Amino acid sequence: MNLLDVTAKLQTEDQCLDAIERRRWPKGIRCPQCGGERISRITRTVDLTKTRKEKKQNKRTRLYACLESTCKYRFTPTVGTIFADSHLPLVKWFAAIALIVHAKKGMSAMQIKRHLGVSYKAAWYMGHRIRKAMADGSGIPGGPKMSGTVEVDETYVGGKQKGKGVYYGKKQKAVVIGISERGRNLRLAHVKDSTAESVQPFVEANVRQDVRAVVTDEYSIYPWVLGRTGMLDRHAVIQHKTRYVAGNVHTNTVESAFSLLKRGIVGSFHRISHKHLHRYLSEFEYRFNGRELPDLFSQTLARMVNTEAMPYSQLVAE
Repeated sequence: MNLLDVTAKLQTEDQCLDAIERRRWPKGIRCPQCGGERISRITRTVDLTKTRKEKKQNKRTRLYACLESTCKYRFTPTVGTIFADSHLPLVKWFAAIALIVHAKKGMSAMQIKRHLGVSYKAAWYMGHRIRKAMADGSGIPGGPKMSGTVEVDETYVGGKQKGKGVYYGKKQKAVVIGISERGRNLRLAHVKDSTAESVQPFVEANVRQDVRAVVTDEYSIYPWVLGRTGMLDRHAVIQHKTRYVAGNVHTNTVESAFSLLKRGIVGSFHRISHKHLHRYLSEFEYRFNGRELPDLFSQTLARMVNTEAMPYSQLVAE
């Protein structure tokens, strides 16, 4: 579903709640607390024209009660999900999801604010909650270790150069490691630095021992990393000082993902803090892996209804 489909098919709160229920409870509504099937809907009227302060508390238009004698829990379709405790209409939430998942180079909070008519704080918080759902699990649909021909590379993101020379410039930047399995998944991670000690755990966690080949550039840490992980005998090196492709030996796949990331930072976000970088990496990784899926919007919505809420205090905590 693209933005036009979302705005045409999900125009009301009830339509959005129906979509959430179908993905959260495909076999029928269950109590989020006890898992019981005996559920009753509570009828109530909510004036959606009132502000949040006038309503005193956030209320969805649909409320259920568990009929189990030991539970009797009352809940809405959004309780316990990434939508929990949000005062924004679900129509705007769904539009934000469509904007973000189909923006190849990302969608900034300022752009979401202008498109949806919400405050900057609400747009920023909404965007990070969507990215949190994207981050739950590596790749689509799951996160198995990579095999076949795998590319590993590093890049440096953000920060202004202070001092002269490459060394001083890189000291101000965040190190991002990328691993790509040819024709399949991409993994991105923000690591402490570009030493073998920092890169090795990420490679071990994402690359299978029986991998056919691991392609890197000539950076000196990779023989150490692959030697420690038992994959040095399948290490192929492309010398970027002389050429970028030598038959099947290249790192063009992972470098294309780095290019999208940097263009997104420069052109859409303009500035990303190191503190929240991991969520932006999850967004670009998720969108890159799902670029050929027929309905990335529905995939993302299914993740959001199965992702725990992220309070604002948790997001801004040091």
